[in-house]
Amino acid sequence: MAVQTSQSQRRLDRAESAFFAREAEHIKSRTYDAKPRMLKAFGLIPISTEAGPGVTEIVFRRYNSVGIAKIIADYAKDFPRVDVYGVEDRVKVKGIGDSYGFNIKEIRMSMRSGKNLDQRRAVTARRAHDEKANKMALLSSAEDGTRGMLDYPGMTETSLPADGTGGSKRWATKSVDQILRDIDILLDAVAIPTSGREEANTLLLPQAAYRRLVHTRLGDNTITLLKYIKDNYDTITRIEWLNELSGIGVGGTDRIMVASLDEEHITWEMPTPFEQLEEEHEGMEITIPCHSECAGSIMYYPMAFAYADGV
Repeated sequence: MAVQTSQSQRRLDRAESAFFAREAEHIKSRTYDAKPRMLKAFGLIPISTEAGPGVTEIVFRRYNSVGIAKIIADYAKDFPRVDVYGVEDRVKVKGIGDSYGFNIKEIRMSMRSGKNLDQRRAVTARRAHDEKANKMALLSSAEDGTRGMLDYPGMTETSLPADGTGGSKRWATKSVDQILRDIDILLDAVAIPTSGREEANTLLLPQAAYRRLVHTRLGDNTITLLKYIKDNYDTITRIEWLNELSGIGVGGTDRIMVASLDEEHITWEMPTPFEQLEEEHEGMEITIPCHSECAGSIMYYPMAFAYADGV
């Protein structure tokens, strides 16, 4: 018995349909296993799917605490009052979509030759979703109404001294001591305003600044500046480079950033992770739509993040 997609379309017979069903299942499974390379938001920002499919926006609160405790006398009644207040905020959820497919001739050729259908189209579709979501997690979009970690409103902006060669802020022109001082300035921009309640645990750099740390050697030439920072800054547990930091600063300069990367401080909202829908038949082609939903990043404590431009 033949399987017909519509009155006017070509038909796959039962064996061909069964072959395609098995192949599609295999390709979908392998596509879910694909690991995004060089899309660094996936390894940096905690992903949250808590909102769930179908929501149009995510409402959340950013909290601040006020009040102090004090020494009191016996029988005292004037206990200081502490409180917590929150500011309600919201972000838009945006759908991401693309598709891939095969025509009937390709399906039949694969079946007759005993070869699997080429899954590269499916991997490309998945990659396109990951690239779009990665960008939404890192960079804000006024058009979409989403926010990214690297330019999130409310973060602490600080300025680094322009005392490199020729009055430059760029690390390529600065000494080791000047670079370490710049890192201290960024860490202090988080710790001092919060009275030490917040301490950034991640240093994020554009590639040029990261390479400066990798290639600068200290002392007897056995240790790099990168390793020195990892070994001597106990609050910094991770140092990463991000392409997206290049050119996003004021005047197209590079940005450097310190961040508190855990789910208490920031989440990457993906109400619907990548999914592949039922096949659609049209003419000689079978198409598989792909869908996901993303709302960018939510930063719950912007004061736990700080940045400076010009490096």
